[in-house]
Amino acid sequence: MPETHPLQPGDPQSLGNYRLLGRLGKGAQGVVYKGESPDGRFVAIKLLNTRLDKPGLDAERFMREVAAARRVAQFCTAQVLGANMDGEQLYIVSELVDGVSLQMVVQREGPRAGGALYRLAVGTVTALAAIHRAGIVHRDFKPSNVLLGTDGPRVIDFGIARALDSAMTISSGVVGTPAYMSPEQISAERVGPASDMFSWALTMVYAATGRPAFGQDSLPAVIYRVMNEEPDVSAMPDPLRPIVQSCLSKRAEDRPTAADALFALLEHQGEAPALDDEGALTTGSQPVSYTHL
Repeated sequence: MPETHPLQPGDPQSLGNYRLLGRLGKGAQGVVYKGESPDGRFVAIKLLNTRLDKPGLDAERFMREVAAARRVAQFCTAQVLGANMDGEQLYIVSELVDGVSLQMVVQREGPRAGGALYRLAVGTVTALAAIHRAGIVHRDFKPSNVLLGTDGPRVIDFGIARALDSAMTISSGVVGTPAYMSPEQISAERVGPASDMFSWALTMVYAATGRPAFGQDSLPAVIYRVMNEEPDVSAMPDPLRPIVQSCLSKRAEDRPTAADALFALLEHQGEAPALDDEGALTTGSQPVSYTHL
């Protein structure tokens, strides 16, 4: 089970019908708790910083967007189970994945390679294909939002950024993590599935190299590179390199869809590195990290 930290002073003891057992992590959007449902099932509950009494927030629109996230096919994703309100507070309930974030794995063990990298690419782009098919744009695809579970990679937090942004009747600004954002997202333009493919490609570069493709120094420097420079993808192995490179086009219309990228990966499966001794689905047994979600 994921590593759980004790509740802190001021944390609620329960949310709705869920009893809170501890903290899993904290990020910009809120605190993630481990919860238990009345029937004994463990879940992940994200208590959002945004409150219903925030000016410009349309609660009904927020709930509709979360309902859309629930329709995402359960291919390589952590299923969204629902959302609710506790007084003026919003929280989202999702499947609790037994795994560790890609960000943490790379920090602890180093870059992914061989079959592990190829499985990661296939699993995550499959998740994006399912998310996009449901009419959702992730908007915050990054290494900390990919969990490596015992049954393969799982993408989390899809639809949350969209739900929060769509629920605002006034502009809420740019949503995302600059080092993994597309040029159009940084420019605060309307984003679509192509933006997620840019973020997916940057996440694959991080997985293969252990460092963000556009650097990790000052925010203005990173943003400048995203907008104006081409990342070095020479360390990416074939057949991933050309697919990743095409996803990093500055023009959204020039990027492949998630389905196209998946088909391209499958077409070249004979050229992919042989699976290692871990087997097709094994990714490790370290505790999950929900930090920075």
